[in-house]
Amino acid sequence: MLPYFQYPYGCYYFLVPLFLILVVSFSSRGEAGDIVFNFTLNNYARIFDKLYLNIFLKSIAIGLATTVICLILGYPFAFIIARAGKRLKPLFLLLIILPFWTNSLVRTYAMIILLRTEGIVNSILLNIGLINEPLQLMYNNTAVMIGMLYMMFPFMVLPLYASIEKLDMSILEAAEDLGASPLNKFLKITLPLTKGGILSGSLLVFVPTLGLFFITDLMGGSKVVLMSNLVKNQFLTARDWPFGSAISVILMVVMIVLIFYYTKFNGNKNKWEVL
Repeated sequence: MLPYFQYPYGCYYFLVPLFLILVVSFSSRGEAGDIVFNFTLNNYARIFDKLYLNIFLKSIAIGLATTVICLILGYPFAFIIARAGKRLKPLFLLLIILPFWTNSLVRTYAMIILLRTEGIVNSILLNIGLINEPLQLMYNNTAVMIGMLYMMFPFMVLPLYASIEKLDMSILEAAEDLGASPLNKFLKITLPLTKGGILSGSLLVFVPTLGLFFITDLMGGSKVVLMSNLVKNQFLTARDWPFGSAISVILMVVMIVLIFYYTKFNGNKNKWEVL
């Protein structure tokens, strides 16, 4: 018997909601917050207003910054895990997988306890005399970035680890015998051979950052507005479902384009081979 998701009609559970969102995005909001099904492009035109365009660009910037920082911090960590001994490797992997055993909302509140004005971080810094007054680590872009990094870091490390684990060390040894420096070995051999993991990890980090509205709400407060919590506010607070649907469609288009280019580059494996 075939699994449920292999039945042809199983895709309807994904296509029908997406089709409804697309239809609503071309509709209008009634005076009572209801949906008026009359074809209009006003919802998409509103996205190009200066206010919403800045929010969109800010969301992209924070997503890119989160991805780059996760890559810079995660690549060495993944390399250490991949080259660790048989006893240490399971322990390192457990440390990466362990956060998945806890609800993401609970982990976000744990970060709030650490970073708030009376939190653990400020208390330690005050007690050891490094600061004279508490740092403002909450309700700003920095807090949102920290929350995103904490939440997305495992999604970067695991694909990188899988890619580095398959790396043939004999190639690096041959390059070393031929006089290649450690930097040349990394740039010309290790990095090209692990680009698949880099692309996978970057995609797994960047795409979810566009939709993690609870991190922005809890750690950014009302001072930080990104596309994710803007969509949530349009549906739950402003009751402007057509405009919220239009923003959702734009975000889905961005994700589809990223996934398309990922599959395109990942399919041309010969482009990543070391000459």
